[in-house]
Amino acid sequence: MEVSDNHTKDDFTFVKTDSLESEVIDTPKYSYWRAVSRKFFSSKTAIAMLILMVAILLMSFIQPLFSGYDFMNVENINDFSRRYNPPSLQEWFGTDKNGMSLFDAVWAGARTSISIAVLATTINTVIGVIIGAVWGFSKKIDRFMIEVYNVISNIPQLLIVMVLSYSFGNGFWNLIFAMCITGWLGTAYFIRVQVMIMRDREYNLASQALGTPMKRLLPRNIMPYLTSVIVTSLSRELPAYISYETFLSFLGVGLNANVPSLGRLISDYTNNMGNYPYLFWIPVIVLALVSISLYIVGQTLADAADPRTHM
Repeated sequence: MEVSDNHTKDDFTFVKTDSLESEVIDTPKYSYWRAVSRKFFSSKTAIAMLILMVAILLMSFIQPLFSGYDFMNVENINDFSRRYNPPSLQEWFGTDKNGMSLFDAVWAGARTSISIAVLATTINTVIGVIIGAVWGFSKKIDRFMIEVYNVISNIPQLLIVMVLSYSFGNGFWNLIFAMCITGWLGTAYFIRVQVMIMRDREYNLASQALGTPMKRLLPRNIMPYLTSVIVTSLSRELPAYISYETFLSFLGVGLNANVPSLGRLISDYTNNMGNYPYLFWIPVIVLALVSISLYIVGQTLADAADPRTHM
C-alpha cells in the first residue's frame, strides 16, 4: 500500500465489516399520519380556525341542552321588560321583540344548520366515493354514467334541492333527502376522474395483467392515494350545504316553521336591520364564521394529507 510522505501505515486503522450494522436503515422512520399532523399544525391560521370551529361546535351542541330554548313557544312568551335589549354582559347577543335571548336562538339554529350540513355531506361523500370508484374503473359503467352526469350537471343543484323540497314538503329529513338525491353525483364524477388517472399507471396496469380483481385493486392500490382528494371534496361540500340550508330557510322552504336554524333567524330578523341591526348581523356573522372555519380547516387538512407535501 502506497502512503504519502506525511503518513505511515500506523496512521490508518482497518475497519472490520459488520454484517448486522450494514443492514440497519439509516433514514428516519416515516409515519403518514404523523406527517399529516405535523404539516397541518405547522399552519397558525389552521390552528386558529380549528380552535374556532371546535368552540362553535361545542356551543352549538352543548349550549342548547342547558338553555331551555323552545322555538315553538317564542311567540307565546312576551317579557316586555326584556324586549330589544342590546348586547350586554347580561344578554351577550341581546334580545328580540319577545324578550327571548338571541344567544340561545343562535346556537339552537347553528346546531340545526350544522347537523344538516354534516349529514348531507357524509351521505353524499360515502355514496359518491363508492360509485365514483366503480365508475372510474369500469368502462361499461362509464358510458352510462357519463350521460347521466351530463344531463343532471346542467341543472343547478340548488334549483334541484328547492324543487324537491317543495315536492316532498318541509321537514328535517325531507330536506336531507332532497340534498342527497343528486348531491353525490358531483363527488362521484370528481372521484371517477382521479381513479381513471390512477388506474392507468404502470403498476396498476401490471396488477391487472396479472389478474388482480377490481375488488382488490381499488381499495389497496387506488383509494389510499385519494385521501387528500376526498378531504378536499368534504371541505367544499360542508360550507355549501350550510349555504343551501340557510338560503332555503330564508325563503321558508325545507324546514318546518317550528325548527330553528340560522337561515330562519336571518329571515325573521331581516326587518330589524334598520332599528336593531344586531338581531340580523349576529346570526350572519356566526354563519360566516362556521363556513369559513370549516373551509379553511378542510383545505389545510387536504393539503396536509397529500403525500407530495411531506417531502
